[in-house]
Amino acid sequence: MDKVDEKIFIRIAEALERLSPPRKTFENLNEASSYLWKASPDRLIPAHEKPQITMDLLVGIEGIKKQVLRNTVQFAKGFSANNTLLWGARGTGKSSLVKSVHKMVNDDFPSLKLVEIQKDDLNSLDRLLSLLSNLEINHRYIIFCDDLSFSEENNEYKTLKILLEGGVLEKPENVLFYSTSNRKHLIARQMIENEQSTEISPSEATEEKVSLSDRFGLVLGFYPCSQESYLEMIFLYKTVFDIPLDEKELFRDAIEWQQTRGGRSGRVAWQYIIDLAGRLEVPLERIK
Repeated sequence: MDKVDEKIFIRIAEALERLSPPRKTFENLNEASSYLWKASPDRLIPAHEKPQITMDLLVGIEGIKKQVLRNTVQFAKGFSANNTLLWGARGTGKSSLVKSVHKMVNDDFPSLKLVEIQKDDLNSLDRLLSLLSNLEINHRYIIFCDDLSFSEENNEYKTLKILLEGGVLEKPENVLFYSTSNRKHLIARQMIENEQSTEISPSEATEEKVSLSDRFGLVLGFYPCSQESYLEMIFLYKTVFDIPLDEKELFRDAIEWQQTRGGRSGRVAWQYIIDLAGRLEVPLERIK
């Protein structure tokens, strides 16, 4: 290649560089308190929406709230804290608790960031950790994976297991992992049974998967709420959002709603209040 051709190629490369969008940098994470991690291309998307369900609206899990709040404050202050798994029935407030605790602690410790990762993106976890560990800003990060579980088709649990127990994929000191799941052991019963029937050493294969939850230092269970707790939630929402309905009529209507849903939970209670406020044309804006 002669000098003329070389100059032409350099000019073309420079022109393409100017036309291409600016490279995404992650040096400024003061834009939001929460982010969503997206892989390929890797990026952190600011999440500006505030959680509707705050700590005081979560009823019937007082002990769990205290433990998760204490653990999170310890971490925000720079002290040791445990990776946390919240498991149990659907709609019992697991993910709402994580987000509301983060919001409460972030008000006092703005450097605490929540980074949500989808379970389908767990294979990019090493890249996310590398990015967070290389940022110059002195933030602390809770990586949050909602509805975590593993099927026969994926092996992301191995990546997560290495992260939690230490090893090649070492978790930075300023990173903590929070997760929710409908299963305590994160693995479907059918998957465990299949492993037992096909592996040369079935007990070892099963133990490897089941032991994943043991890598979380804080494992807290959520259970279906009682009728009393369900109605307590309903009454609390009525009070907080100033819904003009007689208590007796409110409870009768709420129980009928619960029966049509085939169960009761915090999620069912919240969905009822959304429906009720819409019917009564009351904006869901807190007055207390």
